[in-house]
Amino acid sequence: MDCMIKHIKIIERMDQLIRLQATGSPEKFAQQLRISRTKLYRMIKLMRAFNAPIEYDTAIQSYVYTEVVGFIFGFYSRR
Repeated sequence: MDCMIKHIKIIERMDQLIRLQATGSPEKFAQQLRISRTKLYRMIKLMRAFNAPIEYDTAIQSYVYTEVVGFIFGFYSRR
């Protein structure tokens, strides 16, 4: 269970940095997240499997979303 929560927290942080276009290179991105570059690539692959339109922009050297998307995981009140 803790592993799943840890992964979700990493994805939430990735989402935040991608929105800010502040990921840097894959190496820097992985360092910011305190994960290996291999794990970073696995997490990006997982996000893409959930339809996240992630691409690497070489001009700004950051991962970016190619479309406006939102990410939310958890429960919320529907009133």
